[in-house]
Order: sequence, then C-alpha cells, then structure tokens
Amino acid sequence: MYTTVNEDGVLNNYATEPQMYYAEYPAIWEQRKYLLQAGFATLLVTTLVLLGLSVS
Repeated sequence: MYTTVNEDGVLNNYATEPQMYYAEYPAIWEQRKYLLQAGFATLLVTTLVLLGLSVS
C-alpha cells in the first residue's frame, strides 16, 4: 500500500494500481464459441418470451 501524510498528520492510504495490459483479439475457436453461446442465449430468451405470451 502507498501511504501519504498530509500537513495535519492524517494518513491517507492508496491502493496500488494493477499492471495494465491490452486485450488480444479472440482466436477463431473463441469466436465460434461466442457464436454458439449467443445462439443458445437467443433461443432461451425467445422461448421464455413465447412462454410468457402463451401463459398470459
């Protein structure tokens, strides 16, 4: 932790900042996995909406 003291003697604690890094573009297999997840999510939401409409 990084600590400073002001003119009144009060301690101020600051968290250390994490190391920055840049995100990498996803690989082809990761992109396919995201598409599969999006398909399942769309199917789930569509099913829930249609079920809700049919019940009401």
